[in-house]
Order: sequence, then structure tokens, then C-alpha cells
Amino acid sequence: MTTYETLALEVDEDGIALLTLDRPDSLNAFNIQMSLDLQDFWSGRATDDDIRAVVVTGAGRAFCAGMDLSREGNVFGLDESVEDVTPEALVEHLDEEPYLTGVRDVGGKISLAVHRLPKPVIAAINGPAVGIGATMTLPMDIRLASTSARIGFVFGRLGIVPEATSSHFLPRIVGIQQALEWVYSADILTAEQALAGRLVRSVHEPDELVPAALELARSFVKGRSAVALGLARHLLWRATESPMQAHIADSIAMWKTSVSPDGKDGVAAFLEKRAADFTSKPSDVPPVFPA
Repeated sequence: MTTYETLALEVDEDGIALLTLDRPDSLNAFNIQMSLDLQDFWSGRATDDDIRAVVVTGAGRAFCAGMDLSREGNVFGLDESVEDVTPEALVEHLDEEPYLTGVRDVGGKISLAVHRLPKPVIAAINGPAVGIGATMTLPMDIRLASTSARIGFVFGRLGIVPEATSSHFLPRIVGIQQALEWVYSADILTAEQALAGRLVRSVHEPDELVPAALELARSFVKGRSAVALGLARHLLWRATESPMQAHIADSIAMWKTSVSPDGKDGVAAFLEKRAADFTSKPSDVPPVFPA
């Protein structure tokens, strides 16, 4: 049986997997270990045939409160010593070091693994879902939310950019105008606001959320062809890709902003509970797509 340090997994007799982000004392904040566990799950255990669908939720009162910013050094786990951080270099050396672990956005690697899975994936957002806690749900097929859910694409407050291939998925889910408004404002959305913006399918009382998500997943797979279901998922999603292009661009942008003065001060200001002093100019925007 596969075990994880930061995740809990249950699989019922119908093949419905309930994956729980399991760092409740830290509001399930996303750290390097959780990133490794999620990559392992989505690329490994989730692909096993006894799992027909996956429901993802959080332990305790949060879904995922975003990146754990207490890590020393680059809080996003990126290698600031890499010299040639250009779209062309990343495309050429995508699966080679130091680009594989030092430049590529880890959230994007998780999103790509979710995207490749030929099975329904449902997010049951039971509480705060901020930053990576929000963007990790976007490559999932459907999002259900608790009345206590709070969702935020708050990257602008930290001087960084949306990651986890969200530049591909968010506009396709809610439309470009709504996506830009939420990213520009960096506001925290209530469950009802997320529902009105079509980010979530439905809103539930807290004790009814996970049962509703599990039942929805069960209705998708019971009496259905696994092959037809998997092909349908790929056909509908891949008619609007490429998320890999988004991953390349996100990774470059995340690396650039995380090492920039704005990114450094944004993180420091968050930790010190003060206003950030962002000094960059529009002309400082670096290229993130290949020429």
C-alpha cells in the first residue's frame, strides 16, 4: 500500500479514490514534500486500474492555504543560480537538470500529470484554497465548494504570477475577462462569488460536500466504459490545449518573479505583515514565450 507524508488516500469498492491533503495543522499549506507526494500520486497510484475517479479535498478546515513560505532560500524551491533562463533554453532542456527541478514550476508538473490522467477528477473545496491551493484545482474536471470555502488567486499581492498552468486553464473555465479580473484584483472570493463566476459547479453545506463529490464521481464511472470515459476526457480537454506551452511560460515567469526584487519583497512583506514595496516597471516584463 502506497503511503504519503502529506496525503491520505482511501479507495472504495467502486474505485472512487478520496485524496486528502493532510497537513491540517498548517491549513494544508503546500510544501516541497507535498509537491513530491502529489507528483508521485498523480503519476503513479492514480494511474492504477482499481481507481476509476478521484475526489480531492483537504483535512480540517482548509483545502490548501497556498505555498508554505517559511522555507529558507527560494521559497518555491527554484534554483537561483541557473544562468540561462529563457524560453528557448527551457524547451531544449525541459527534462534535464538544472531545469527539471530548478526552473520548472512544480505546480505545473502536477497540473500536467492531472491533465494526462484518463479518469474524472473532482475537487471538493472544503475551506480556504489560495494560490497553489486554487490553481491546483483548475486541471480537475469539476469543482464543488463548501459554504465555508474561500478561493484566491492572490499572486499579485506577492509580486509573482499565477502558476500551475493556470494561465491555460483558468480562462477556459471562467472566460478571459473574469480570469483577468480575479488575477488583477487578487481578491479572496466567497463560494457564492466563485459559483457566480462559474469556477465551481455547486455550493454545499460543509458536512454534505465530500459525500456529494463522491456520489457525483460514482455517477460518472458506474456502468461506464473506462476507455470511453478516458478518451472523452482527453478529447474535450485537448481540443483547447496546449497546457505544456502554458507550463513553459508559467515556469519562466515564476522563476523570474520569484528571484526579482518585487518577488523577494512581496514574500518578506507577507511574512512581516506589512505593505510590499513593488518597484518594477512595465518595461521590465521579461519574455516568457519562445521567439
